[in-house]
Amino acid sequence: MKRLTLSNSRLSLYTECPRCFWLDLNAGIKRPDTIFPSLPGGLDAQFKRYFDQFRASGDVPPEVKGKLPGRLLSDVGTINRWRDWRRGIRYTPRWADCELMGALDECLVDEAGFYYPLDYKTRGYAPKTDTHEYYQDQMNLYTLLLELHDADGGLIQASASRIGFRTVEIKDGLVKIKAFVVPAHGMKADTKALADMQDELERFGRKRLAPHKIPRTVKFMDELPKTGQGKIDRRLLREQAL
Repeated sequence: MKRLTLSNSRLSLYTECPRCFWLDLNAGIKRPDTIFPSLPGGLDAQFKRYFDQFRASGDVPPEVKGKLPGRLLSDVGTINRWRDWRRGIRYTPRWADCELMGALDECLVDEAGFYYPLDYKTRGYAPKTDTHEYYQDQMNLYTLLLELHDADGGLIQASASRIGFRTVEIKDGLVKIKAFVVPAHGMKADTKALADMQDELERFGRKRLAPHKIPRTVKFMDELPKTGQGKIDRRLLREQAL
């Protein structure tokens, strides 16, 4: 049996009409296509070419400068592969005969190495206050794929204060999250302070993170290891996590 690929459109089909999803997979009966305008696709291509002009310089277009975090992903080969709907970003879990797939329009990377997926949307009217809600599942999928892509390489970063990096620990085929924590400058590093900080991290995780993203173990460090170029040494962190 061919492996099931779960893309944004296929997941949307399941959300909108579970019966249509079942018929598509099991009987080859597809929901009738609707008219698809070519204008949004053409504008997407123009936006991509425009953003690409700023990729080599490590900058962003002036229209969004100061409004978006970080810089454009510098690896041209990677962003072109992630944009391609035939390839995109893919992840195949070990425990299921399926794969997740998504194709980004653009990706930003900030100074800490966090990824931010972007998707262009074209409308003939000004955005409504709730417009973003219609695309939340799509962006959630892209974010998950970026996290899993990073996890597959051994590293996931967390956006919590005083958390340095979360790496992936593999044991018996299970993925576990490990947090490397650098206490903020001036904080006491005694046993009670570290215990209080660990409690704070756990509260943060339960409040802000999905259960599978909450670190299972925590290691406190004076500083995160750096490479000769001054960047976080991901390889060394991975070795310490395994």
